[in-house]
Amino acid sequence: MGIRLIASVKVTATDDLYKIVDILNKNLKYDDLMFGLAKDEEDPNLMVFSIYRT
Repeated sequence: MGIRLIASVKVTATDDLYKIVDILNKNLKYDDLMFGLAKDEEDPNLMVFSIYRT
């Protein structure tokens, strides 16, 4: 079935946000969940946090 996007939200960019994504990925990978973080293409002050089902 592949990777399926469940939800996505734009949040204010902060230096430590990647730590949250890292701990979620490490602890919930066995529940078939994956989390992503990317810079927003339109606004450099925002980041896109995404949740995927694997």
